[in-house]
Amino acid sequence: MWDTAFGMANLLALIMWSALILLPRWPALLAAVLYAGIGLLCLAYSVGVIGLLSGAFDAAGPAGSANFTTIEGVRAIFASDGGVTIGWIHYLAFDLFVGLWIARDADAKGFSRLIQAPILLATFLAGPLGLLLWLAIREKRAREQGRWR
Repeated sequence: MWDTAFGMANLLALIMWSALILLPRWPALLAAVLYAGIGLLCLAYSVGVIGLLSGAFDAAGPAGSANFTTIEGVRAIFASDGGVTIGWIHYLAFDLFVGLWIARDADAKGFSRLIQAPILLATFLAGPLGLLLWLAIREKRAREQGRWR
């Protein structure tokens, strides 16, 4: 079960990232990335994390030790295939959301797709690294246009 969920989440994320990087950014595409990509990943995460923490799905480590308040509790969550899968889906959803924001922000600020592509790829592969690159690159243009555009 968890292998299938892991593979499906990866495939969905790969399709959405490919579309975001390579295809024209029509409103329908951006909506698909938001709802069919990020929304479905968020739904899968929500079902999985509630199932794991409630005990409805396979145990996340030693009984009663799974929680978000200690490093041991978080380690217990990731001690099962279910915990790893849910954690990975968490990363996929948030990184794709950040990638969508970067793409929209870059388009609004007039950055070429050639500049955007490596930043989006970095976000796909190492989320916070890509976001940090984008924050540094966008700063001058953001100041020129006014920060809140």
